[in-house]
Amino acid sequence: MHSSSDPADRQQRYREVRKVTLVGSAVDFVLGVAKIVIGWFANSQALIADGIHSLSDLLTGFIVLYAAKHSHKSADEVHPYGYGRIETLATVSLGILLTGVAIGISYEAIKRLNDPAVAMDFTLLALLIALLSVISKEWIYRYTMSAAQRLRSDLLMASAWHSRSDAFSSIVVLIGISGVMLGYPYLDAVAAVAVAAMIAKIGFGLVRSSTLELIDVALDPEKVSTIRQHIHAVHGVRSIHTLRTRKSAGSAFVDVHIQVDSRLSVSEGHQIGDSVRRRLLQHVEEVTDVTVHIDPENDETGSSCNDLPSREEVIAELKQRWPQLPVASVEAMTLHYLSGAIDVELDLPIEILRSTDEAKYLVQELKQAISALPYINAIQVRFKV
Repeated sequence: MHSSSDPADRQQRYREVRKVTLVGSAVDFVLGVAKIVIGWFANSQALIADGIHSLSDLLTGFIVLYAAKHSHKSADEVHPYGYGRIETLATVSLGILLTGVAIGISYEAIKRLNDPAVAMDFTLLALLIALLSVISKEWIYRYTMSAAQRLRSDLLMASAWHSRSDAFSSIVVLIGISGVMLGYPYLDAVAAVAVAAMIAKIGFGLVRSSTLELIDVALDPEKVSTIRQHIHAVHGVRSIHTLRTRKSAGSAFVDVHIQVDSRLSVSEGHQIGDSVRRRLLQHVEEVTDVTVHIDPENDETGSSCNDLPSREEVIAELKQRWPQLPVASVEAMTLHYLSGAIDVELDLPIEILRSTDEAKYLVQELKQAISALPYINAIQVRFKV
């Protein structure tokens, strides 16, 4: 029993990711060009470098758009679980990119710290554009992060942090300006190293979390506990075992075995499993795919019925030991494979009986035949009109 997310929902999610990314990319382009132009006129190497950093966010936007477009494709025969892992791979790439940005900022900062002659000529215009950059990039960060949390997208979250890293680099420029004005030019380098460490930590965290997702790490214990509670709340579920969860691009997949009454019909067992599936999809926001396996007993440590004969073999032995077995009763035979043995329910047509004594004789004869089969635990005979 299997379920997956609605294609319409995936398309809506892609449209929201695209909107957020395009808005951020437009701001990045305007800021990047403005910083480079004003930095060139103001003779500010730091502002020019900051402008190049802003333009590098356009690459981030391209990665996000590409991953979002392809990761939201519907599942097919080649990728039965969908393309969500493309988004996960893109998140790893952005985490590595953030770490690279941090290393670059640290390198330039240490170089300036070791070479006091590398000075920056700031103007009021350079100060204003740096301040505007901080405000704009912080706004992009909050706008993108809000969408990332709403859509449960690690990819957008990585993009948001990349935007904030640009805001951090602009703060470094502002600190450098203040340091130059106050006669402490080394403050620029010290602040840059501190900011770079923060960016590297964020990048490493994104790489780590997305890598864990690629190797199918389970959801958080709290979320798994919530899933268990919802499954137990479904009437007819006796117990749960072999509950497995995994994350894929903001969605969660659940695979669970539930134990039901061993005497239920196949259709009723299926109905209980379908109720479990619907409840998880409705009440656990992350869950978009559920597979439910119905068990008549707990087989978590292995099935106790692996060595038992098939239905055809059981019928063949019964016919051999009880030649009078009516052909019509074969189709009405129900077998219950439980606890390493078989319980048999046999419905016989009442037309084969001529008297009560004959009924007793048939049942006794059948029980004698059954007793010779060691794998039969019990038998129930019913005569039906």
